[in-house]
Amino acid sequence: MDFRYLGNSGLKVSEISYGNWLTHGSQVENDQAKACVQAALDAGITTFDTADTYANTKAESVLGEALAGARRESLEIFTKVYWPTGPGGPNDTGLSRKHIHESINASLKRLQTDYVDLYQAHRFDTETPLEETMEAFADVVRQGKALYIGVSEWTAEQLQEGHRLARELRIPFVSNQPQYSMLWRTIEAEIVPASEELGISQIVFSPIAQGVLTGKYLPGQPAPEGSRATDANGANMIKRFLNDDVLTRVQELKPIADEAGLSLGQLAVAWVLQNPNVASAIVGASRPEQVVENVKASGVKLEETQLKRIDEALGSIIERDPAKTAQNSPQTRPGS
Repeated sequence: MDFRYLGNSGLKVSEISYGNWLTHGSQVENDQAKACVQAALDAGITTFDTADTYANTKAESVLGEALAGARRESLEIFTKVYWPTGPGGPNDTGLSRKHIHESINASLKRLQTDYVDLYQAHRFDTETPLEETMEAFADVVRQGKALYIGVSEWTAEQLQEGHRLARELRIPFVSNQPQYSMLWRTIEAEIVPASEELGISQIVFSPIAQGVLTGKYLPGQPAPEGSRATDANGANMIKRFLNDDVLTRVQELKPIADEAGLSLGQLAVAWVLQNPNVASAIVGASRPEQVVENVKASGVKLEETQLKRIDEALGSIIERDPAKTAQNSPQTRPGS
């Protein structure tokens, strides 16, 4: 496993991290989820990403139980706050001071730890003054409950303003967590250049486009039984890629992967890691062998000719519009 610095900080993270977005507490039984976490540890992954909203807090609990026997100092544990939790009351969501303080305390209990290495704003909250949010994050850092602050799916302008306030408050704002893959490149035009200037890294999710870039979804054929496309929680996210044009072009990547000695999934993970602004690629798993497979992408260096052939194979199906980041974020708090 290779390691990279997280933003302009001294913290190193495993360049492949383990996330339990749509698995722990929902799709996967607890014993199997714990086996996946153990496989990640055995493979050299030290960085684990979750959120309070995943499976309405259950995912954090499962991850906390799975990591309970590991040396805390050898791990980097990340979680997030914003989306609704609990019964979904008026203050059970967003980035108000109240919700942030209540959420970090509850997350630490579920994760069975005194602190998280990174606490992230899961989206931008249009209904709370940014000053209030950043001051609450500063409180969390000064109380020793989080070491670093990050965000997820913020625009370049939001990153710039949040970073300015973080500097004034003297807290380390080091990361953004966007969707990023061969198919979804919306961060490249604006967010990555702004992040490089600010000293912020990307921790990317869905590097294999919810499984589409593994090649298991074939044009003209039904989705495999038990796949994300057949799951109620995951189907909505993946449907944008499930058309014959996308699936046909993904199959055209197979010769490139074969030449590199990689599976299609490994090629996809390796591809996002070619971007120097990416500190880590988050992978999930419903089976331990999937973790073992994905970790083989660590340290892979793709040749320029291979990168060019990937672009040529995918062509017009690549989404590059930077406006998609804002469009995919809520304009009002969920449930408002």
